[in-house]
Amino acid sequence: MNVRDTISRLQDFYILSVKATLGIVRRPRYFREIIEQMDYMGMGSLFIVFLVSLFIGMALSLQISAELSEMGLKMYTGKIVGLSIIREIGPVAIALSFAGRVGSGMASEIGSMILGHQVDIMRVHGVNPVKKLVTPRVISAVIMLPALTIIGDAASLFGGYYISVFVSHQSGAFYWSQIKDIMDFENIFAGVTKPFIFGYLIACISCYMGLSTRGGARGLRQATTSAVVYSTIMIIVSDFLLTRVLLIVWGSTV
Repeated sequence: MNVRDTISRLQDFYILSVKATLGIVRRPRYFREIIEQMDYMGMGSLFIVFLVSLFIGMALSLQISAELSEMGLKMYTGKIVGLSIIREIGPVAIALSFAGRVGSGMASEIGSMILGHQVDIMRVHGVNPVKKLVTPRVISAVIMLPALTIIGDAASLFGGYYISVFVSHQSGAFYWSQIKDIMDFENIFAGVTKPFIFGYLIACISCYMGLSTRGGARGLRQATTSAVVYSTIMIIVSDFLLTRVLLIVWGSTV
């Protein structure tokens, strides 16, 4: 792919994202599609998000507790685990799981509709494909990923609690007191803001890749793979940028 093709694809992606965003405030509104997508993204992802988050919290607590015990600081395991989960690891890990399951599903579903000429039929009947297909998915992703992140963070904290109390033999009350201490506006804002951005990026990238599907089954496979790969890259890059911006906003120095 040459530079011209890359610029053209970026331009198409930007236009699609803008149209999908403007579709949120414009009629008609496809509430049925939004509810269906929320059910698919939310309830369909709940188990894997809970499982992944639980074991991330357990593994993180186990490792941190082992390292801090050598310095006689094992009692601070809860604070470090909580900060890590709420600000960074929770939003990123859940967004990556979301991209792997939901992003690939969106790309393959829309790509199949492209190959089956269902999108062309929509245009013939005067239905805007972006408004019908992309906007409901963007809305659903922006709503459900933050909700899943909150659930996942809670699962991770309980996983950390289990390791701290029943494996490292620490005080459960002291663990939760440390978690309570870090629940200030700055940490909660950072942990909640990121999933909104991640959800928007995942939905736009996955839908764009689906609508760009060409070339039969091989093209569909490539579109699905590209959706996950590009979503993963953008999650990591945007996480760094958002972290840097938030540190500047809160006046933190590095």
